[in-house]
Amino acid sequence: MNETYEVLSRLSEPLRAPVGDYVATLRKLAGSHILAMEILGDAAVGSFAAERERVQSAVIFDTISLDVLRQIGLEGSRLSAQHIAAPLVFTPGYLAHSCDAFPLEFIEIQQRHLTIFGQDYFTPLVFKDADVRLQCERELKVISIGLHQGLLSSGGHEKQLNEIIVRLTEHFLRTLRGLLWLKGVRESRSPDQVVQEIEKLADRTLPGLWSALGKPNGTAWQRYCKLYADVQVLESFVHAL
Repeated sequence: MNETYEVLSRLSEPLRAPVGDYVATLRKLAGSHILAMEILGDAAVGSFAAERERVQSAVIFDTISLDVLRQIGLEGSRLSAQHIAAPLVFTPGYLAHSCDAFPLEFIEIQQRHLTIFGQDYFTPLVFKDADVRLQCERELKVISIGLHQGLLSSGGHEKQLNEIIVRLTEHFLRTLRGLLWLKGVRESRSPDQVVQEIEKLADRTLPGLWSALGKPNGTAWQRYCKLYADVQVLESFVHAL
């Protein structure tokens, strides 16, 4: 238990109490069935913004019990008020047999996680280049389709176009990290660093990506067009890998 509190001290100060309460809740409700807990994303790397984010986490169980998940879910409103999101739930066997199906998601966790207690199940995961490349290609096509469908359903309204750009940002960053992984960049990078590295690899500027990261330039329609153009460039890039 002391080791857990030592790890909690590595979180930003405002997160320590709510995450500590979250850990205590999980251990009380799941008991010995919970093997490990990880804090993910910005909270794990010290760039968490409480005003617009919730703490993401992963919990590893020896077996999945719907009853236990239901009990944890009953605490959801209280935890949500402390900026704690519902966790991702895995078993060791699920992780071991899913690296081919979800390589981008697991690479992102591998690069941006903090083990609060238990064994680190993510660092040892191994991925195949072919699986990573395939999911990168698929994700870019999904983003492209999302831009098509979003434009058709938005009525051309600026607010809706902005919302679509924001909604796609997480998928974009995950895919870009996968592209960097294929090029041998296996360490964690900030969003700005990710785009800078991709620009070097693609040998061109990517203004649509910068716009998606919250650095708007021009109207929503102009930004939308730039983002779509960047997607086309990256689709060609991944085809050449």
